[in-house]
Amino acid sequence: MTRVYFNILQIWHTDTPISKGNVAELLGLKHYMDIMWFFTFAEQAAVISDDKVKVTESMFHEVPVIVYEPMQKKNEELRRAIIYIHGGGWCLGSAKMAPYDLLSRRTAAELNAVVVSVEYRLAPEHHFPTPFNDAYHAVKHFLQEQVLAQYSVDATRIALSGDSAGGNMAAAVAQQIQEDRDIKLDLKAQALLYPVLQALDMQTPSYQQNEYMPILPKVMMIRFWSEYFTSDKTLYYAMLENRHNSLKSIQLMKFANWSIYLPENYRQKYTYSDPYFDSKDLSESISDPRASPLLVDDDKLRVLPKTYIVTCEYDVLRDDGVMYVTRLRRAGVQVHHDHYGKGFHGAMMFTMLPFSFKIAHEMTENYINWLNKNL
Repeated sequence: MTRVYFNILQIWHTDTPISKGNVAELLGLKHYMDIMWFFTFAEQAAVISDDKVKVTESMFHEVPVIVYEPMQKKNEELRRAIIYIHGGGWCLGSAKMAPYDLLSRRTAAELNAVVVSVEYRLAPEHHFPTPFNDAYHAVKHFLQEQVLAQYSVDATRIALSGDSAGGNMAAAVAQQIQEDRDIKLDLKAQALLYPVLQALDMQTPSYQQNEYMPILPKVMMIRFWSEYFTSDKTLYYAMLENRHNSLKSIQLMKFANWSIYLPENYRQKYTYSDPYFDSKDLSESISDPRASPLLVDDDKLRVLPKTYIVTCEYDVLRDDGVMYVTRLRRAGVQVHHDHYGKGFHGAMMFTMLPFSFKIAHEMTENYINWLNKNL
């Protein structure tokens, strides 16, 4: 999610008005996400090098990536590396968007690190698990010994990072590579920025509190989830009512039960009730940990690297991140949690004029400082 949404706040309705995107879709002119994608495309930056960072486009296992290499290199010193997966609800965005390009350049220059920004295929044209698979294959390709040598990367100092839906895939990839016998090395860190981590419960306190919050209202997040999984609108309408779980998926609620994993101050105004479930399975993907990484058991959590998680108060996804912090810590993982009481979803991307916010620069500074100390 990026600053571009300030230009399209009216595109999504929060009550009864019908958006331009919905009108176009209803008339059969364009898919809703095509309308949304147009605005994000307008923000794409040129892939060019500067005096501090060399920028090149490449293909990692047939997945497009942008590689940022710092110009500064001391003799034959090996460098750190960060693999970054951009957000956008699996349906929007690009590694080429100006805020992501700026973040990658700054990270590479300030940390003297190689940054690989992944350009995965997007839903709804490519449903789950295609976007995840693209991210996974790009990461696996980079972790090969000969590729790390090509970019002069220290194999013991690699981090995986992402924001929003990109944080979702970063978390899922970090879990899944632990089970891949072809990958011989371990990540040193993961950094997840306001990640989306579960699709079982659309009625967590943060979904209720921030139902109509600009940037990412509840209806938009549910639309992203449904488009990620399927073109069948049945799932979308079921998720709006929190009636989308099957008997299989509801059994995994023990891993995402906010009455257990949220602090008391987040729970006290709300009453927990188990989501409704049906014998029908609207989408098997809902319970797939590659889509909902919060749903794995503790054995798969305790092998994860040290973790940095950002959450924002005014974000439907706040509780996803907070629950993951709780579960990781209980599993023995070292976690640093930055919660921004005045933060909103996508805030870290607002570092460029005309929308340059103090909180965005603070978040970026804290993110880079944590990586510098822990990678």
